[in-house]
Amino acid sequence: MKQRRLMNQINVVPYIDVMLVLLVIFMVTAPLIQPGLIDLPSVGKAAQPPVAPLEVIINADRSLELRDRSRGDASQAMTRSELARAIVAAQQKNPQQAVVIAADKSVRYEAVLNVMDELQKSQVARIGLLVQPGKP
Repeated sequence: MKQRRLMNQINVVPYIDVMLVLLVIFMVTAPLIQPGLIDLPSVGKAAQPPVAPLEVIINADRSLELRDRSRGDASQAMTRSELARAIVAAQQKNPQQAVVIAADKSVRYEAVLNVMDELQKSQVARIGLLVQPGKP
């Protein structure tokens, strides 16, 4: 009588063949599948677009101007105290409106800080600096 030996190896070649066939099928069919369209629900009121910021312009001679981009490109010359009152009044109407300071590059840093200090004393929120992006 012949004894059977235990087989301690698995032949994986047929499994690899099946996997390669499946891979080819998926690679061929994947580009042909169209993504489904999503039917989004509608709401009564859409979110409001962000409000254009108020621009405080500090000219080379340290004169101040205020430009409201939401009303147009015209700017008004003002003093620091008038500027603070105008910005506080504008932010009371729309608290989400940001304030950006656009200073001429020849203006001393002290002049920019003085304007920022005046605005912070008047409880103006959301103050930023406007810069021109440099060349990479």
